[in-house]
Amino acid sequence: MSRKISQQPPFLLVNVVPYALLALLVVILMIVEDWAGGSLLIDLGLCGLAAAWMLGMFTLRPGWWDRPRIMGMFVAGLLVITAVLVARHPAFGLFTPAAYVYSFTVLRWPWRLLGVAAAAVLAGTAQASGIPKTDAIGLMMYGIIVAFNIAMMCGCAWVLRLAEQEEERREQALEELSRTNRLLEASLAENAGLHAQLLAQAREAGVLDERQRMAREIHDTLAQGLTGIIAQLQAAEQMHEVPAPWRRPFGAVKNLARESLAEARRSVDALRPEPLQTARLSDALAGVADRWSKLHGLPVQVTTTGTARPMTPEAEFALLRTAQEALANVAKHAGASRVGVTLSYLEQEVALDVRDDGKGFDLASLEAGGFGLTIMRQRVEGLSGSLRVESEPGAGAGISACVPCPLTGSGA
Repeated sequence: MSRKISQQPPFLLVNVVPYALLALLVVILMIVEDWAGGSLLIDLGLCGLAAAWMLGMFTLRPGWWDRPRIMGMFVAGLLVITAVLVARHPAFGLFTPAAYVYSFTVLRWPWRLLGVAAAAVLAGTAQASGIPKTDAIGLMMYGIIVAFNIAMMCGCAWVLRLAEQEEERREQALEELSRTNRLLEASLAENAGLHAQLLAQAREAGVLDERQRMAREIHDTLAQGLTGIIAQLQAAEQMHEVPAPWRRPFGAVKNLARESLAEARRSVDALRPEPLQTARLSDALAGVADRWSKLHGLPVQVTTTGTARPMTPEAEFALLRTAQEALANVAKHAGASRVGVTLSYLEQEVALDVRDDGKGFDLASLEAGGFGLTIMRQRVEGLSGSLRVESEPGAGAGISACVPCPLTGSGA
C-alpha cells in the first residue's frame, strides 16, 4: 500500500530550496558565461521555464499535492527540464537536488523510486561531465558514477519507505486501539443502561411479588375465612330460627363479616398492578397504546380476538409489561410508521402480538443488539409461557408472547 500524501510537504524544502538553487545557478551563469553570445539567454530562459513550471504546477496549486497523477506529471516535466539544463551546462547538476526533493515528497511508492533513479542519473551525468567518454575507461567511470548515485539515492528512498511503513503500522495500531476503545466505551455504556434496567425490573418484580404474595395471603386466609363464617351463619339460619334476643347481634355479625369480606376483596384488587387495577387486560392495553401513540405520534391499532376470560394477575401483568416493553423498543429502534397490538384468547393460552412496519433487524445480532428482550422472556417463561421474535432487515419486526390460560381456568 502506498503512502497517501495527506499533509503539506515541508514548506522551506519544497517552496524555498528549489528557487534558491535556481537563483544561485542564474548568478553563476551570469558570471561564467559570455554575455555576447545567445547561450546565456537560452539558459536563463530554461531557468525561467523551470521556475514557472514549479510555480504553476506546485507552489500555487496546494490542492494538487494529494493528486498523484498530476504530481507525477509535475515531477516528469521537471526532470525533462533538468535534463535539458544538464545537457547544456554541467553546472546545472546543482539543480538536481530539487528533483530529489519533489520525488521524495510528492511521489507515491513505487513511482518515487523511479523519480529518484531518474534524478540520480542526471546528477551522475553532471558529476561525470569532465570524464572523456570516447574510450571504455571513460564510459566505465561514467557508469560507475551514475550507478553509485542511483544506488545511494534509491537506497535512501528504500529506507524512507521502510520508515513510512512502520509509521503506517503504528498509525493503524493506534487507530485500531482507538476504535476498540470506542467500542468498549459504547459497550460499557450499554451494559450500564442494561444493568440499570435490570435493577429497575428487579425492584419492580420484587414489589410485584410482594404485592401478589400479600394478595394471595388475604385471599387464601382472611377472605376465605370470612366467606366460611358467612356460609356457616347462613346455614345456621336455615337450620334453626334465630331466637329473638340473638337476631340483632346475629345480624350484626353477618353484616360485619360481609363488610370485612368486601374490604378484603377491595384490598386484593388494590394490590393488582397499574393499570390493571381499574380495567381488564384488553382495556389496559388500549390505554397503554393510546398514551404511547400520543407520546410518539405513531398510530397503534389494538385488536382483541376470541372470548375474553379471567386470567391470573401474574399472567395479565406479564402480558401488559411485554406490550409496554415491545412498544418502547419500537420507539427506540424500529423507525416505524404503524404499529399493531393484538390480544388473542385461544383455547389453552392467551397470546399477545406487537408488530411494526419499521426497518427490522437481523436476528443473528439479537444478542448484541440491546433490544431488551431478556426481561420479557424471563417474565413470560416464568409463567410456563413462550416468547418469539420475528424480524429481518427492512421487513419490520414482531414480538409474540403466549401464556397458558385454559378455558376452565379462573382468576383470583
